[in-house]
Amino acid sequence: MRKNIVAGNWKMNNDTKETKSLLKDIRKGIKKATLKNTKVIVAPSFVNLNTAVKVLGDSKIKVAAQNMNAAKNGAYTGEISADMLKNIGVKTVILGHSERRAYFGETDAVLKEKVDSALEQKMKIIFCFGEELNDRKENKHFELVESQIKKALFHLPEEAWNKIVLAYEPVWAIGTGETASPEQAQEMHAFIRKTVAEMYSVAVANNVSILYGGSVKPANAKEIFSNPDVDGGLIGGAALKAKDFLAIIAAV
Repeated sequence: MRKNIVAGNWKMNNDTKETKSLLKDIRKGIKKATLKNTKVIVAPSFVNLNTAVKVLGDSKIKVAAQNMNAAKNGAYTGEISADMLKNIGVKTVILGHSERRAYFGETDAVLKEKVDSALEQKMKIIFCFGEELNDRKENKHFELVESQIKKALFHLPEEAWNKIVLAYEPVWAIGTGETASPEQAQEMHAFIRKTVAEMYSVAVANNVSILYGGSVKPANAKEIFSNPDVDGGLIGGAALKAKDFLAIIAAV
């Protein structure tokens, strides 16, 4: 059975002192009963991953990386491998985020390689995808989302899906203050689940968690998360404030 998940993507924010403070506030404020029903993940910057692992200690809150290189090692200046992440206790990675696609030119082919490498190293993956505003205006959003999922993930064997979480990001609703309506979120999440079911099986589709990642806030979280095919969220700005992040977690 799929899990409810709330993951906080901190992006390029917080120094070490701020990281420790935020994590301590989240750990202190979260209710134990909540962690029984909801998986909570935080994704600090690379330089603070080790700090996050240590601060969270034996907590059930997990730490994820925001990216990784597909290569195991080599002359890739500035890059981080899956093995390096695992070496400090990080076993989950976010791949395909819209900002990685837009600013760093990550294509579906590149992401396919990263997915394969992460799975080979027994990492868990939060795989992101979604349409831009023009795609939605031209009514191409379903086509684009289907293509992104298929090109990066549909070569995988069925058992690999036990290590994959999907995160739908309507790019037009990230950092813009815009948010997809609950109906739009549910429509796309249902389409995604149907697409996975058609390629694999209803059982696989029903087991995969699909997160919404588009300007979720305490004020709209409950309404979005109440949809049957929305299993939580990939949270950006609101994850940088303990009070807001805790409120979103409680809304799942």
